Amino acid sequence: MSTPPVVAAVDGSDDSLRALDWALDAARRRRAPLRAVHVRQYAAWTQPDVLVAGPPGGDDDPVLDQARTHLGERTRGTEVEYAGLDGIPGALLPELGAEAQLLVLGSRGRGGFASLLLGSSSLAAARDAACPVVVVPRPGREVHGEAAAGPGPRVVVGVNVDSPDEAVLAFAFTEAALRGARLQVIAAYPWPPPTWAAPAEVATLMVDQDAVESETRALAEGFLGPHRARHPDVLAEPQAAPGDAAGLLVAASRDAELVVVGRHRRRLLAPARMMGSVTQAVLLHAASPIAVIPPSPPDE
Repeated sequence: MSTPPVVAAVDGSDDSLRALDWALDAARRRRAPLRAVHVRQYAAWTQPDVLVAGPPGGDDDPVLDQARTHLGERTRGTEVEYAGLDGIPGALLPELGAEAQLLVLGSRGRGGFASLLLGSSSLAAARDAACPVVVVPRPGREVHGEAAAGPGPRVVVGVNVDSPDEAVLAFAFTEAALRGARLQVIAAYPWPPPTWAAPAEVATLMVDQDAVESETRALAEGFLGPHRARHPDVLAEPQAAPGDAAGLLVAASRDAELVVVGRHRRRLLAPARMMGSVTQAVLLHAASPIAVIPPSPPDE
């Protein structure tokens, strides 16, 4: 495959089949190959004292057979590869991102507890993969808030005006262009603003909310400029709103094609990969598929 593939993780669950459908559509839009991967986990990986005969051969995988049957004739015109790997899904799936342009998973797999909103493999991939990761939630998630105005498909992206990530905006604009969708850009600002005071002192700040909102919107508009130039056909609508960014993004996910969020950058005193509280909350509660974008490389 000369073009990096869209990789879909399958395990036989309904969640993974929904992810496979989403991945096939994404591959077609990108004119990219699709790779369906089943990571087979066996007792030998988790129970060293259990002796097993060994995993079945790559040609004998009922999960991949199910994926072939599920896609059927819909793969015409798209190059599709089916691959089986042996190991721990939470460790191997993020590694697939090194060769993929997109990694797609269901919100939960066959294992784990039924009450979990997000499976461990999906969480690990969203946190650790080198490529963007899309998590497709189960249908029926209820979100509260006003429906977004305007007809037609819509992609949602969150932008932090204090430290925007160009990779997140670039992905969101590209995805909106591929889908012929408008882009809803949400820039949240805290209100009322936080106050700091010495013990036994009360701090009163005279801050004009309209001014804060106007400045937040202006900053967001400035960050959108270069991406609008590259995607002139995408209608980008910045929205400055008070409150919690996660809650605003979850509310906007209703009837959206996709919600795009970023992952925390590594820091000197916190070198491990981190998800971020906003991203994790969106993964847990958004009604639409969620794309988690790794941070842009640091400037040299």
